[in-house]
Amino acid sequence: MKARIDRTVLLAVVALLIVAPWILQALEHEFWLDILAEVLIWSLFAASVNILFGYAGLLSFGQALFFGMGMFGVAIGIAKLGLGFWPALGLGMAVAVGTAAITGALAVRLTWHYFAIITVVFSLIFYFIALSAKPLTGGDDGTSFVMPAMLEAGDFELSLTDQTVQYFFILAVVAAAYFVKFLIVRSPFGMALMAVRENDVRASLIGLNVYFLRWSAFVIAGAFAGLAGCLFAMFGRYASATYMFYHVSGEGVVWTIIGGAGTLFGPVVGTALLIVVREELSNMWEHYPILVGIVVILTVIFAPKGLMGFWNALLDRLTQPRADRPAVGRGPDEEDAGAGQVRGEGRP
Repeated sequence: MKARIDRTVLLAVVALLIVAPWILQALEHEFWLDILAEVLIWSLFAASVNILFGYAGLLSFGQALFFGMGMFGVAIGIAKLGLGFWPALGLGMAVAVGTAAITGALAVRLTWHYFAIITVVFSLIFYFIALSAKPLTGGDDGTSFVMPAMLEAGDFELSLTDQTVQYFFILAVVAAAYFVKFLIVRSPFGMALMAVRENDVRASLIGLNVYFLRWSAFVIAGAFAGLAGCLFAMFGRYASATYMFYHVSGEGVVWTIIGGAGTLFGPVVGTALLIVVREELSNMWEHYPILVGIVVILTVIFAPKGLMGFWNALLDRLTQPRADRPAVGRGPDEEDAGAGQVRGEGRP
């Protein structure tokens, strides 16, 4: 029953996302299509945080580094190297994944707050490098570029300069990425990651290679963040070192916690809620961050496992027999929304 409700809600959301351009066009609110595209991109970035925090038990404040690498890979590929759409996308992904592989080899040797600190350090190092390498990155001004066509065949051209094409391209890429994430967390690799998250010492005693699992999760998370950066660069036709600063990573952490760490779609829910709230409140009051902060605090207090954790507990309460019903917010969840509370961490 619970699975059926989840599938129904998911299908309804997907259907709504597909028809959104025509609905918004009919309502003469086309600008919301760009906001929706931005929500999808940032939800992919939050998913990268969730892979580390929710499933591997590692709190990273350095995901903005890989996001920025993806951005600059695309921007430099198009503006400096004259690459086409797909080669530039491939370059952005390669740069982000390569950076994640190298930095992760050092970072995952540490755990808990030591890990969080070193991810901030890496982010700051590359942030200042990007600022100082002005001939390559544009420094404080960033790098802008003209978007090449995705596909050209005679007189036919498919390009992201068309708002609807851009939206559906972003939707397709983000949907594919979340499907890959689903396969990963449901695989034996994902189960092993959650075992390490719960108790790395016991995981090592049963033969799991804790270091390799954490490094692999770090690289995968870097790939997700890099892909989000590539999409954001194509969305804005611009790359800036500002997006490599650690406060961007902090926003990803907040979106993940609000939506529900350790759940598949928690990052989408948290990102959508806070970005929509921000857009609406910013038109009403210049000090809107205060109200956004209140929304975050209330969510953490009344839904400590995030909104998806609250949703799962509510479904458990409604679908289970009365005698077996758990209290709302404290129900069992096979994807533990409180995964960030790592137990049994070994010494770094």
